[in-house]
Amino acid sequence: MIADTNVGSIDTTTRRRIMTVLFVGVFMAALDSAIIAPAIPALREAFGVDNSQVGLVTIVFGLFTLSSTALMANLSDRYGHKQIYLMNIVLFAIGSLLIVIAPNFLTVLIGRAIQGASTGGITPTAGAVIGDVFPPEERGKMLGLIGATFGMAFLIGPPVASLILTVLSWQWIFLLNLPVAVVIFWLGLRNLPKAPHSEKLPPFDYIGMLVLATMLSSLTLAINRVLDTELGLTLWPWLFGIAFVSLPLLIWIESRSSSPIVPLRLFGTRQLIVTYILCSGAGFGMGSVVFITSVAVAAFNTPAAQVGFWLIPMVICSSAASMIYGRMINRLGARMVMFQGFIILTAGMLILGLGASNFWLYMLATLLIGAGVGTVVGGTLRTVVLEEVQAHERGIAQGLVNMGIAVGNLLVVAVLGAIADSGGGGLQGLSLAYLVAAGVSGVMIVISLALRGRAATA
Repeated sequence: MIADTNVGSIDTTTRRRIMTVLFVGVFMAALDSAIIAPAIPALREAFGVDNSQVGLVTIVFGLFTLSSTALMANLSDRYGHKQIYLMNIVLFAIGSLLIVIAPNFLTVLIGRAIQGASTGGITPTAGAVIGDVFPPEERGKMLGLIGATFGMAFLIGPPVASLILTVLSWQWIFLLNLPVAVVIFWLGLRNLPKAPHSEKLPPFDYIGMLVLATMLSSLTLAINRVLDTELGLTLWPWLFGIAFVSLPLLIWIESRSSSPIVPLRLFGTRQLIVTYILCSGAGFGMGSVVFITSVAVAAFNTPAAQVGFWLIPMVICSSAASMIYGRMINRLGARMVMFQGFIILTAGMLILGLGASNFWLYMLATLLIGAGVGTVVGGTLRTVVLEEVQAHERGIAQGLVNMGIAVGNLLVVAVLGAIADSGGGGLQGLSLAYLVAAGVSGVMIVISLALRGRAATA
């Protein structure tokens, strides 16, 4: 475990103010991901685009979030976590403003790209700041609170968006980001600690960044096949090939770079390797939630407009579990937290796969899945990473956690969607998909045992 930097000079009141800045910033970015779904029909009508085209609003956001994460995290380690965090808040506001004033759909996509790129920097940089200002015994609790923001956002987002669309126009969904961003920037300017700036920095790893972006973009486009759909071509095998070839090339480049975009030493211990694998597994579990509403529609003929309300208990469980286990990590240890989290998640998926046609089993399954996701995607893995890396690598290490979760998210949508379709696309296919997801989560139970126990984490 890496020795911690001195955080004793920061008083409790200042830490609370810092946490407010980080929480509201991450919540703003998460909320914008959660409220976009209700706005999709309004965007389609406003710009005269079809379902395939309007889907780019989500795809572009996800693509730029994943591709920018390593860049923003690396910049935060080079130039200071405070500076890059605030820069991303400004970029997010600019992207929101572009969408509000967009004269055409292309401008909307550009705005979403800017929002995605800034979101890729906000969460990992916030995690790095927590490592800078909180002592080890408090980091799990703070990171658990940050993790809970995503559940809160998906609980609050859709109803808020629906209310805005009822009373005002769709532009207000994005316009409200501007005053929030101004407040975050002002509070951050006053309260976030400023890192000492080095006058002489090593050269930036432009080639490594280019190869990494190519690999991640190719992987994303291959999985969701958006280019195949838009161009009417079969490109996904070639894109997978590009991503596959880019990986050894990236390793070769980074091993020779004086300041790599992704330092290979961040994969130098078993603890870190296991953590990144679990991040992908956690993202896989988190992404599986997208099909839960489809199960309700298929099993109980629930109107699509109402099925979102069925997820409210699940989201509440997810947020509560994230905060509760964040507080318990020092007592239980990372291994036991992840072990229990994946057991809960696996149980929920098994129940959903075997008993989805029964209403009460369905509700029990959603509660377990919510609690499991909140536990495994919460602050535990981020806490492990903070304890394993040097202070000047906290940003990129947190970025790798985000990237692992994002890759898991991408894979689960493609894999479970294909399995569900192969099983007929109805309840039978969805049940089979969740049994497969339970199998993946079961493997993560075993892998989580490779984490260190309580004594090493505390």
